[in-house]
Amino acid sequence: MASDTYLAACFCGRVELSVSGSPLFAGYCHCESCRTWLGAPIHAATLWHPRDVEIRSGEQLLATYKKTERSHRKHCTACGGHVMNAHPSEETIDVLAPIIRGFPFTPTMHVHYGEHIVELRDGLPKYRDLPKEFGGSGELIPEG
Repeated sequence: MASDTYLAACFCGRVELSVSGSPLFAGYCHCESCRTWLGAPIHAATLWHPRDVEIRSGEQLLATYKKTERSHRKHCTACGGHVMNAHPSEETIDVLAPIIRGFPFTPTMHVHYGEHIVELRDGLPKYRDLPKEFGGSGELIPEG
């Protein structure tokens, strides 16, 4: 992963943030929660330590929706664009990979593949839920 700083922005660009260094995780999430929040079959996720994420402008436009205490999903109130998802209990912030300009997104795995609705054959590990080090079962699903 790159050790640079990248800018990210919501759909209208009024909320802008930066991410610095390397993400703790870059991969695809297939959970129902991510799919329904984004309205997409797969979420390209990047997890960062909170110290590596800085809101540069438009913080007053960020609204937070907490479906659970585990995920605090943030979007821009001006355009509705999804920006990030704070995970306080894990001390991480998920900045949506597609909004990070110029970021070399290099996924390393699929998580919650047990809930997938689109089958992918890309050779990456596919976890039924999460790897053990992330609090999951660590169970892999074979490609097929």
